[in-house]
Amino acid sequence: MSLKSKILRLLGARTPAGEQTTAGRDARSFSADQEREAAFDTIQRGVKTVPLDRIVGSVGRYQDFDSRFRLKGYLPPEKLERIKRAMREGTPLPPMKLYQIKEEYYAMDGNHRIAAAKELGHDEIRARIVEFIPSKNTLENVLYREQSAFREMFGLPDEIKLTEIGQYAQLEKQIQAHRDYLESSGLPGTLQAAAKDWYETIYMPLGAIVRRGRLLEVFPDRTMADLYVYISVHQWEDRRRRRYGIGIDKLIPGNMEAFREKMAKFKEADYPEMKRGITAFIQLLVQARKEDRILERLFELDEVREVHSVHGDIDILVKIVLTRDLLISDAETIGQFVHEKIRQISGVNSTKTLIPGFSKVKD
Repeated sequence: MSLKSKILRLLGARTPAGEQTTAGRDARSFSADQEREAAFDTIQRGVKTVPLDRIVGSVGRYQDFDSRFRLKGYLPPEKLERIKRAMREGTPLPPMKLYQIKEEYYAMDGNHRIAAAKELGHDEIRARIVEFIPSKNTLENVLYREQSAFREMFGLPDEIKLTEIGQYAQLEKQIQAHRDYLESSGLPGTLQAAAKDWYETIYMPLGAIVRRGRLLEVFPDRTMADLYVYISVHQWEDRRRRRYGIGIDKLIPGNMEAFREKMAKFKEADYPEMKRGITAFIQLLVQARKEDRILERLFELDEVREVHSVHGDIDILVKIVLTRDLLISDAETIGQFVHEKIRQISGVNSTKTLIPGFSKVKD
């Protein structure tokens, strides 16, 4: 850094364009972000471990560190080196203090400790957290306030994130019902103890089934918590008729406590998947001169098990085996496959789908 830049920096002026330090942008200012979010109400969150990459700024010294919390060149490095040496030697250090706004953190003290931990390749740091709750009524903030209140009430992990307003009330209702069930079974306890049991024996098992069924790939804009709420409310509360049939009833009983009892018999590796196979037969009418080529194209499809050129009212008979998750109907799954994979083949004039109602197959 040039002498001119150092003087301007010490006087509080901005470094002129073209003379920016290699360290890049400053760390973010807590005060500026607090004003932008109107985050003034606080909650003491106690001491916890925070990922270093979530610490984005500082309360008072944001101009002394860059956005990656590297010390600016005009500051003496002795303190930083002293802290790094203490960390290497395993010297116990008290928790630092961080302010939190939503998912991001700002150093109230311990700025050098963050810089040292990052230089040493650490991933996280212990800190005492004071959370500032944003008050602006954006969708993101309303959801965050609901999540924060839910977490405060039940002491559950941050990972339960919903994307629709009002859905945390569904989870609260389940936890209250689970507490009533435990008390009726002679297992009284605090609301937070019931929430912990609900989380471990109901929420997490159903979440594992959702992940194994790869439903998050089918619903990319939703979280695992969203899918948990959708499935559990339909199964355990609404009991409305569903397009996806009875397959899910065999996997997930229609009662929350029955599901808990069923999952208690499994290890996580043995949890069933939310998948089932579908066998169907497709009848095709095709252009005669293209029949041989169509037969080859059909046989190349992974889902096709058999292809037959037949005589009579149809030209080709195809047996397919598909896999679907339990939230989508057979008709939807087969219809999508036929439309996207079979009807797109040049020369296919029309198709008709036959779905077996009952089958007996010899080995």
